[in-house]
Amino acid sequence: MNRFRKIVGLTVIALGINSAFAAGGPGVEQHTQGFLNALAQGGGTPLEQLSPKDARAVLTGAQAGATLPAADVSEKIITIDGKPLKLVVVRPAGSKGVLPAFMFFHGGGWVLGDFPTHERLIRDLVSRSGAAAVYVDYTPSPEAKYPTAINQAYAATKWVAEHGKELNIDSSRLAVAGNSVGGNMAAVVALKAKEAGTPKLKFQLLLWPVTDANFENTSYNQFADGYFLTKNMMQWFWDNYTTNPAERNEIYASPLRASIEQLKGLPPALVQTAALDVLRDEGEAYANKLDAAGVTVTSVRYNGMIHDFGLLNVLADVPGTQAALDQAGQALKKHLN
Repeated sequence: MNRFRKIVGLTVIALGINSAFAAGGPGVEQHTQGFLNALAQGGGTPLEQLSPKDARAVLTGAQAGATLPAADVSEKIITIDGKPLKLVVVRPAGSKGVLPAFMFFHGGGWVLGDFPTHERLIRDLVSRSGAAAVYVDYTPSPEAKYPTAINQAYAATKWVAEHGKELNIDSSRLAVAGNSVGGNMAAVVALKAKEAGTPKLKFQLLLWPVTDANFENTSYNQFADGYFLTKNMMQWFWDNYTTNPAERNEIYASPLRASIEQLKGLPPALVQTAALDVLRDEGEAYANKLDAAGVTVTSVRYNGMIHDFGLLNVLADVPGTQAALDQAGQALKKHLN
């Protein structure tokens, strides 16, 4: 895979992350192992020791230069609590009619990431589902602490449900989706929508989600170092979001702590996890709890894969990534049509 080798080289230059990031071991998918090996040779400062600005530049550089699937992209500025909030609408290329849609909340530990870093993933989901995506440009941490971002995410979802015609979207066919902390936000928006009684969501797509402010479980201990996302990084992300134990315990920060009663009646869900991810166990625990609450849920673990494997452009062509994207796109199509 020449494209893989080329991008790995560019990624190492862009990342400059030390060997705490990488190593891997038995069971790692072969191209993913190559990616981890390349990162291990990068040198540099651990991400959690960088300023938020410099850490953001790491992800921006790593995700630059991707080949993007065709799509039609536009922007819409809405007003939430008297302040502007940008939405980016991504539609299948050439589509003209009213489409179902999914809200998309990006990952990056509430600190990193933006539309360009997630554009290839969003376009892949749009092309596979036939639905429009509405990306929410929420305010990152530490500039905005919990619960600012999640309040923006819910308010934006409610706005789209009420103003779908302005975006050529069928508001009666609306889902939520996100990766990593974006998966956390999608789950929380679904909880908020259920509690408020609006909007009526059809589906939740949770990709390798954060569901609990707890760093002591099997996957956190087994994959604490050497598999891209580390325990130290996740602790840093959470510290930027909120250090308040009471806030971390709230279900709108840690949805895994919701009661069975609070989870009852949520929309169907697809929860994807990566086998070699510190977040694996909490994602699967949330899926199990949804199931116990009577929610229709599919939980799938992708063996050999690391956190955010579907986001990382360097791993976009890996068979496991393609399978995960196919599954996610088909699930969106099924529940929105």
